[in-house]
Amino acid sequence: MVIAQHAGHDAGEGGESQGLANLPPDLAFAARVTLLRGHLLVGDELVRQQQWNAALPHFLHPTEEIYGDIRDQLAGYRVPPFDGSLKALSDVVKAKKGGAEYTKALKAVHDALGAADAGMKAKQSDWPGFVVEVAVEALKAATGEYQQAVVGGKIAKPVEYQDARGFILQADRMIESVAPDLQRKDTAALDQVRAGLAELKKAFPSPMPPRTPVKDYGGVLADVSRIELAAGKLM
Repeated sequence: MVIAQHAGHDAGEGGESQGLANLPPDLAFAARVTLLRGHLLVGDELVRQQQWNAALPHFLHPTEEIYGDIRDQLAGYRVPPFDGSLKALSDVVKAKKGGAEYTKALKAVHDALGAADAGMKAKQSDWPGFVVEVAVEALKAATGEYQQAVVGGKIAKPVEYQDARGFILQADRMIESVAPDLQRKDTAALDQVRAGLAELKKAFPSPMPPRTPVKDYGGVLADVSRIELAAGKLM
């Protein structure tokens, strides 16, 4: 049921990754890598809870919706093709094989994404500022997913809720990865971003959504807008 819902969402939406098409190439590539990571992050949370059926869409989605949009750019960042690794990982999850097999398959994809990070970093004169810019794009994508998730005052589409959670948690990780540099740029702005993320994450208390939304779409959108405003001082 979850997979069917997700497939229908993909067909109707035309792919969240395509919404990044108007961004500068480096930013679009980085944002797509971030969304891919966000899917893996929430998928991994669900796997750890033995929620295999709920996890599967998040391992299928990178191939179905994102990889095709970055395939032709990988060489420019010195990243070997990794569609085979993505498929191997989704096959492991589909077969509900945990343990060493899952860990190995997940690591192969993360290794490829690590190569992408190195390639992107080599092209940026202000890596911390760029990371903040990418994180903001991920948060914007999360608001779109959450808008679809909430229908009639309820979280009717759990996959979209989970997408949003993954994107937000990944954005949070990215900010923290460059936090010492951001602290030197503007301590107050970093504090505001962190406070905004802490507030935003309250809407996503667990990988499986609550029955009643903690915040409506307007509340989530307002949180992201405040974060974006403060983040502008860190780019």
